[in-house]
Amino acid sequence: MKLVLAIERFVEHLALEAGYSPATVAAYRSDLARFAGWRGPDTPLAALQPGDVAAHAQWLASVAGLAPRSQARVLSALRSWLRFLADERLSDLASTARVARPRAGRPLPKVISGAEVERLLAAPRGDRPAALRDRAMLEVLYGAGLRVSELCGLEVADVNLEAGWVRTTGKGRKTRLVPLGAPALDAVRRWLADGRAALLGARRSSHLFLGRGARALTRQGFWKLLRRYARGVGITRHVSPHVLRHSFATHLLDGGADLRSVQAMLGHADLGTTQIYTHVARARLRDVIVRHHPRG
Repeated sequence: MKLVLAIERFVEHLALEAGYSPATVAAYRSDLARFAGWRGPDTPLAALQPGDVAAHAQWLASVAGLAPRSQARVLSALRSWLRFLADERLSDLASTARVARPRAGRPLPKVISGAEVERLLAAPRGDRPAALRDRAMLEVLYGAGLRVSELCGLEVADVNLEAGWVRTTGKGRKTRLVPLGAPALDAVRRWLADGRAALLGARRSSHLFLGRGARALTRQGFWKLLRRYARGVGITRHVSPHVLRHSFATHLLDGGADLRSVQAMLGHADLGTTQIYTHVARARLRDVIVRHHPRG
């Protein structure tokens, strides 16, 4: 079997059997295609050597110029692929092709302040359907700490206005329920009552947030809206949907929420992923001391 076919077989396994999201599958395909391009896509599997992975790691660092985090992601994809080949009895390289994971410090998540969040959420003004939609989307994104793909994928049935929660499907197609506060629920009610029907017209759609032609608003479309609103209220720092997700988690911990609850709301499989936000809080405390303490 040729290298390129073995990679495609693994990618199909991720999509059809492992249930990975399209974005994750695309990332694996891209990282493995980089290896195939380096080694030669028509190379037979039998010609692969244990040293190929280490040699590729050196190439990623010295020639391709990838940052340590990007190198680690590519090598993780390679290890997963080799384990799959071993499970399928197509190759036994998984136990011999070892390489150390590049060390990289985790950057602290970028966040905006509570005051900046308030200005941003109030940016969509008026009673036009688009303004009602944008206000509801911003409130739900920040109020539930969703990923932008989760936000744009919501359907009307995913929001329970009476119980006060939203159901979302995240990475690995895992479903979770996240409570919504009163501002987000009110914004969704207004959108459903006064905005959605006007944009929908005579068409039908199960999507909660609509763009042109009654189709779900795309991630790219929402990104553009978010950047425009951030600039409009004078936020000069980079603001993305993930910055709002980071801000949601950080503000919860600042307000006294426990780490396990934040983990559940974010949909993190590993508590260690959520713990990065405690570092943000400590960094902010250090900054306060440096700026305000007389001996700082």
